[in-house]
Amino acid sequence: MKSLRNYSIPYTGLKLGKHQFTYVITDEFFDGFEYSLVKKANLKCEVELEKQETMIILNFEITGTIDANCDRCLAQYPQQVDIHEQQVAKFSEEALSDDEEIITLTKNDHEINIAGLIYEYINVAMPFITVCNDEGNTPYCDKEMLEKLNNLSANNEQNEQTDPRWDALKKIK
Repeated sequence: MKSLRNYSIPYTGLKLGKHQFTYVITDEFFDGFEYSLVKKANLKCEVELEKQETMIILNFEITGTIDANCDRCLAQYPQQVDIHEQQVAKFSEEALSDDEEIITLTKNDHEINIAGLIYEYINVAMPFITVCNDEGNTPYCDKEMLEKLNNLSANNEQNEQTDPRWDALKKIK
C-alpha cells in the first residue's frame, strides 16, 4: 500500500483554478490491490484538478494498454484503453453524504487519494469478453488454438444435421 501514497494530491495548498497531475500506471500499481483483474499495464493517467470555492472537480484521462487474455484463443494480448471520467468532491462540515457519486471532504481532510478511483475506472473499462480486434491475424494470436476451435465447431454442426431424431421435431409448428 506504500506505493499508493504517490496518488494522493494535497489540495489545501493549491490556489483556486486548474492544476495538472500526470501518473504512470504500471504493474506495481495493481500489486497494491489484492484481487485485481488487471495484473499488467502500461498506462498514462492525466488528472486535471479544478479547485473551486466549494468543490474540487477531477477530470481523468487514462490511455495506454493493458495485458489481457483473449477469451477465444487464451493468448495474452495488449488491450487498448482510452478512458475519460470525471469525479466531483465537495467541501462539507459533515462527513456523511447521501450522494454516492460525490466525495465529501471535511475540514480535517488535506489531501485526496485518487488511487481507488483510477483502479475502478480501469477495471470498469475492461470489456466483459476480451478478444483481440483482428482475430487470427495478429502476431500474438494462438493460431493453433483457433484452428482447433474452428474444427470442433464444424464437427458439431455436421453432427446436428445428421441426427434423425430431431427431424420429427422440425415438422411441428
